[in-house]
Amino acid sequence: MIEGGWQQSRLGTVAAVTEEERCTVERRAHLTYSEFMQHYAFLKPVILQGLTDNSRFRALCSRESLLASFGDNVVRLSTANTYSYQKVDLPFQEYVEQLLHPQDPTSLGNDTLYFFGDNNFTEWAPLFQHYSPPPFRLLGTSLAYSFGIAGAGSGVPFHWHGPGFSEVIYGRKRWFLYPPEKTPEFHPNKTTLAWLQEIYPSLAPSARPLECTIRAGEVSGWQVGVGLTQKAPTNLCAFLPGAVFP
Repeated sequence: MIEGGWQQSRLGTVAAVTEEERCTVERRAHLTYSEFMQHYAFLKPVILQGLTDNSRFRALCSRESLLASFGDNVVRLSTANTYSYQKVDLPFQEYVEQLLHPQDPTSLGNDTLYFFGDNNFTEWAPLFQHYSPPPFRLLGTSLAYSFGIAGAGSGVPFHWHGPGFSEVIYGRKRWFLYPPEKTPEFHPNKTTLAWLQEIYPSLAPSARPLECTIRAGEVSGWQVGVGLTQKAPTNLCAFLPGAVFP
């Protein structure tokens, strides 16, 4: 089964969301906690490899398995813009079969609905209990999951994040990361795809973000200080074919 059954047939937009020429985020295999704290926590993003085995969780996240287990569950969708206010509730199966498709380049982010976050952790507990997160924690923080599924070429425009990590279960996820002191040019209601097509090509090398494409089994982690006057890295991501992520 290709990509757990999530590979989409309408791939007209995928050519516009290719992988970057050169990944500018470090990949580290079997990183220790002390190395993580010394070189990356509060300093810069890193892609973690070889720390966990989520093969069981991955199998449970196939299209067939999720529809069989959670197809009748009501999920909450959000609009794909920076300040996402609109929420729509509908059965998970209806979302997968009717709304999950590649990003339309002409659509605005506030007109695009996708499933990410707003999870019912009680209803989805039989799935989440099989997920193994990276074994790194920061003092004073607690773990909270956001699980979702999005179409090829979709993604949320630039927004702020606190300490966090992102793992891809199926598909690929291309990240664009700016440090806290830089504010990129973007329209909060335009899609990631629009930014990639209209703004990104004209950026000078010095104005380009850190970027890399995360594949299944890799974990992208970034950690920053969180305070009243501090901002987390500005980040934007674009989902490539068959993206499923916790």
